[in-house]
Amino acid sequence: MKTLSIDIRRARSNDAVAIADVHEAAWRGAYAGIIPHGALNKMIGRRGPRWWANAIRRSATVLVVELGGEVVGYATMGRNRARQLPQQGEIYELYLRPEHQGIGLGSRLFAAARAMLAEHGLKGLVVWALEDNAGALSFYAGAGGRDVAEGVEVFDQKALRKVAFVWA
Repeated sequence: MKTLSIDIRRARSNDAVAIADVHEAAWRGAYAGIIPHGALNKMIGRRGPRWWANAIRRSATVLVVELGGEVVGYATMGRNRARQLPQQGEIYELYLRPEHQGIGLGSRLFAAARAMLAEHGLKGLVVWALEDNAGALSFYAGAGGRDVAEGVEVFDQKALRKVAFVWA
């Protein structure tokens, strides 16, 4: 029997290719049929390995989750960008490869991201999710988030509603 280790750590520049691969797989899995195809392809295309390497190098806070040494998910976080909400921290993105969802890795990555924001002195947390992304809504509600605000994102002239979940 082989035991697989699960590690969550800050991303390094040599993780850029793996993060770009996770980003593409996760976004296609989450948003196909929600975000218009052309807009989705453009967004994925902009976030290739070079983009991720630059983000990591610029000290963006990016965590990765590894399963058996393979990067299978990532989270990005920082200061809350929504001035109308009092929470100081925000998880901008939290994604796993579709084949690694539903086994607890997302919950572990979410907890690590929350802990890192708290370590940086940011009180409270907000996460936005598209209203049509039922998996994300279920995940954040199950993690104890309260749905407190709505907004809109526009993709190729298609307006999609988004929901803000908050934690104290």
